[in-house]
Order: sequence, then structure tokens, then C-alpha cells
Amino acid sequence: MTSIPSPADVGRPWVGISWMIVTGLMFVCVTGIVRYIGSDVPAAQAAFIRYIIGLVIMLPFMGEIFKGGFARRDIAFYSIRGFCHALGVILWFYAMARIPIAEVTAIGYLSPIYIAIGAAIFLGEKLAARRILAIVAAFVGAMIILRPGIEAINEGQTAMLITAPLFAVSYLLAKRLSMQANPAVVVGMLSVFVTIGLAPFAYAVWIPPSFTDVLWLALVAVFATVGHFTMTKALSAAPLAVTQPVTFLQLVWASLLGYVVFEESVDIWVLMGGGLIIASVSFISYREWVLSRKAKTPPAVATKN
Repeated sequence: MTSIPSPADVGRPWVGISWMIVTGLMFVCVTGIVRYIGSDVPAAQAAFIRYIIGLVIMLPFMGEIFKGGFARRDIAFYSIRGFCHALGVILWFYAMARIPIAEVTAIGYLSPIYIAIGAAIFLGEKLAARRILAIVAAFVGAMIILRPGIEAINEGQTAMLITAPLFAVSYLLAKRLSMQANPAVVVGMLSVFVTIGLAPFAYAVWIPPSFTDVLWLALVAVFATVGHFTMTKALSAAPLAVTQPVTFLQLVWASLLGYVVFEESVDIWVLMGGGLIIASVSFISYREWVLSRKAKTPPAVATKN
């Protein structure tokens, strides 16, 4: 869950929705390319190549990003965040080669739920009864997708179940770091430390990649970078309560991509479970927006001249 724009920035819902639709398309392109590469390149190596290329793309902006500097005492937090995010990326690449695109997308929607739980435990944020019910509903959605006891949980699903909390840890550390550092520095440091964190894992499994695979992974880096940019544009134009439900389209597009390009069957259980998870995430996002507006709205007496 990203920071919520101020009330002055929430008057352009259709602009926000449009940017979020573009964001969804960018990320579906990322998943499609990674699925196409499959296991031709080991997961850790593929992730490393993607991030090293992404880092090269960001190099022209690094000087501006780090102009404000950063506290050396936070290096440990940047390192832990980079390591957790690196593990999450490796597992995501691993899962993409083994389970349908729609399933990866649906299980990935659990990350905001773990974020809500982590924020309550480690950041002292309140977890009201309605949010607890939304979290329970999200896990019910996950069980609908996985159907333990009916279907065997495979390696790809297990990888995604571990990926979601790892990305949640990454976000929670980012939130902590953003309280003291420029958000651009937090993003830049993530790219640096994830690349460093991936390096030993990539080295351990390294095989000479083909030129074609490198080109595909370069496209992954480009689409991912553009996707993060358009997501920022969406969130600056409209609140999460407006933009979050649009992310459900990613599950629809992922299902269509898997069906049309990779001949994956459309699993109604994945769509149902993913829909329930998205509804839960959307409700939590809506509650955050409502509470944020209440906190920023002055008392009635203060508005009178």
C-alpha cells in the first residue's frame, strides 16, 4: 500500500484510473515475458540480470536521487530490505516458471494483507474489527485458490506464498525509512541493495545466457520501470480507494494472456479466490483513505471565519 495522496490531489479519478490501467498492462507484460523465458534461465540469474539492467537505466538519475544523502545508521535497514526483496524476486521468478500466470497474480495480492498485519504488530497501527474480517476474508480467498486437501500444493504455489510476506517486509521497512529519508533515496537504495543481494545467488547457478534471453530480460526491466512510474502517477491523481480496485483487471488480463498465449486453462477457483482477496485489499485501502481524510479535515469550528 503506497502513501495516500492529499485531498487536493484526489479530484481526478479518471486520470488515476487510466494510469492504473496502463500500470496493469505494464506489469502483465512483465509476467508474460518472465513466463515465456520460463526455466531457460535460473530464477536467481534471471532476476539479477533484470535488476542490473534496471540499475543501469536508473544510473542517470542516481546523482539527483542521492543528492540529499542518507543516514549511515539506516544502512542495516536498507540491507535487510534489499535481502528480503531479493529473495522475494527470486521466488517470484521461480513461481512464474511453474504455475499459471493468473495464479501467480492472485496469490501475489496477499502482500497488502501481510502489510496490514505487520503494520499492526511492528508499527503500532490499529487493527479494527472490520480490517480483521477483511484479512480473514483474504486468507479464505487464498484457500479457495489453493484448495489444500483437495489439490496438492505444489512448489510454485509454495514459492508465491513465501514471496507475499517477503514483499510485505520490504514495504514495511520502506515505510520506516521514508519517515526519515527522501522517498527517491529509498527507491534508489532498493535497486542497489537488491542487485547486490541477488549477485551471490545468481553466481551460484550461473549459466551463459543467450543474447535473446538478455534482450527479453531487458524488456522486463523497461516494463517494470515504466510500470512503477505510471503507478506513481495514478496514486498522485486519485486515492487508493479509487485506484486499488482497478488492479483486479491484472488478474483478468493475466488469465487472458495465459489462455491465449500459453494455452493455460482459466481456473474459476483462481478468479473467485483472487476476487475475494482484491475485495479485501480494496476495503482496507478504502478505510485508510477515509481515516486519512478525517485526520486532515479540520473541526467544524475551525472552518468558520
